Amino acid sequence: MACKNAAFPTGEPMKDAPSITEVAALAGVSIATVSRVLNSSKPVNEQTRLRVEAAVAKLGYRANPFGRSLAKSESHLLLVLVPDFSNPFYAQILKGVESVTRRRGYKLLLADDSNAWTERGEPLDLSYFQLVDGVISLTHVDGRPELMAELAARPWVACSEFPSSGPVPHVSIDHRQAAIDAVQYLLNSGHRRIALIAAEEGYLWAQQRREGYVAALQRAGIEPNPEFIRTVVDTDYESGGQAAGSLLALAELPTAVFAMSDTLAIGAVKAFRRKGKRVPEDIAVVGFDNLPLSAVFEPALTTIAQPMRELGEAAASLLLQRLVGAEPASRTLPHHLVLRESA
Repeated sequence: MACKNAAFPTGEPMKDAPSITEVAALAGVSIATVSRVLNSSKPVNEQTRLRVEAAVAKLGYRANPFGRSLAKSESHLLLVLVPDFSNPFYAQILKGVESVTRRRGYKLLLADDSNAWTERGEPLDLSYFQLVDGVISLTHVDGRPELMAELAARPWVACSEFPSSGPVPHVSIDHRQAAIDAVQYLLNSGHRRIALIAAEEGYLWAQQRREGYVAALQRAGIEPNPEFIRTVVDTDYESGGQAAGSLLALAELPTAVFAMSDTLAIGAVKAFRRKGKRVPEDIAVVGFDNLPLSAVFEPALTTIAQPMRELGEAAASLLLQRLVGAEPASRTLPHHLVLRESA
């Protein structure tokens, strides 16, 4: 016995949606004329337009905007390459991207590139690029020729992380100067034994923040102590805690720590407190990013504030300009030091 369609309990078959061909036949015009009326792409005389509109209303025809976009080689999809979905820093940037692109009728396709530098999972699926009109990259691209080839084939911009060379428009902050500001604050507070919890230097921002750390110390006449530098694979809370634990094993302890992210800093603070160290009385901690959590964590985190949402908004604006053929200039947004309780 044939099974009835669950959406039609009476057993009536589902009717196909009316096609543009049926609209053209009912109105007595060509398909091209129907398309002109629906898209307002070319002038059509009043009587013809009324016939087409009447046919559309009678048949209940609805144009497929996605199909129409594909016909024009447009999808109104934008790809965002995200290094780590679990990192709240990127979530804030995505909010900024979406707030701009939504108003212009674009949808976002997010791709997880967290395995770019590890063997923990599958590499980035490059087939995503065939679906989109443009790309915003938050991930590392240097030394990745296949990824660069895909990016070069369409409009793209970089956000926060950007290529070390090349003309692609990007938006970021001055990571080197921001690190100098963080370390200089600790120096001004009387600290001389300042440790660094650093991210792996596959990322340009990590290289620049380390350069800032070294530059600030050397400017103060202090040669960086290699034992005070801990480089971690991930920028999560656990990695920050592990790095802090290894610093506590030193014969001479640092009196302050500069961590390259708030997540690393918070992990470090928790590890110090578990070992009976008071923050900031025994050891001061400064983070980087100014995540929402940094203000409510105890002790509230002194940190470098990145304008995360504004970074996303600016990156989206740059890409939208590229999509219409413009070549916008790269932008460097301001950062600032937020003084709280941890240092």
